[in-house]
Amino acid sequence: MIHYLLKSISYIFHPLLMPLLGVIFYFSKTPRFIPEPVMKAKVFSITILTIILPILLYFLLKTIKKVDSLELKTSKERIIPLTLSALIIFLILKRVLSYDEIPELYYFYLGILFSSLTCLVLAILKFRASIHMIGSAGFFMFAVALSIHFKININGTIALMCIVMGGIATSRLHLKAHNNTELLIGFFVGLVPQIVLLNYWL
Repeated sequence: MIHYLLKSISYIFHPLLMPLLGVIFYFSKTPRFIPEPVMKAKVFSITILTIILPILLYFLLKTIKKVDSLELKTSKERIIPLTLSALIIFLILKRVLSYDEIPELYYFYLGILFSSLTCLVLAILKFRASIHMIGSAGFFMFAVALSIHFKININGTIALMCIVMGGIATSRLHLKAHNNTELLIGFFVGLVPQIVLLNYWL
């Protein structure tokens, strides 16, 4: 029972979902007036680019035998997917999220881009940082920054996210997908870019 629970955590809080969750969280908390059609267009575009497109690309890579599984168990398997992921985030920054329109989300995604590129460099160096921890740590820091920026109390949400990150780390260890070092490095790879970029919008 515990095995299936921990395994489900890895799927429920998959790193593909974190960029979209950041956008939804922002729109649910921002006190600024943003027309509903604009919000729906942003969410739709980002859903296509960060979830649907990567899934399609994964099946293409699997078909041509560039990856063996969704887990990307070797550092070599990670190089092409991470490169494509960085390109997708770059496309979002250029075509979907404008600095002038929504600076908070722009810098959130810029942080995701830096995290993706760092993870790519580590993969080239044959180190497998936990992408699950990268995604959850980046989203966590963005949520904390938004609470400060907009002066809103989200202590309950922050506490829940801490529990979720603990569950993700436990899940990855239980499934033997990563060791402690890979989880810790992944956490900082996701966290640090978001902290550094706070200087530009917070």
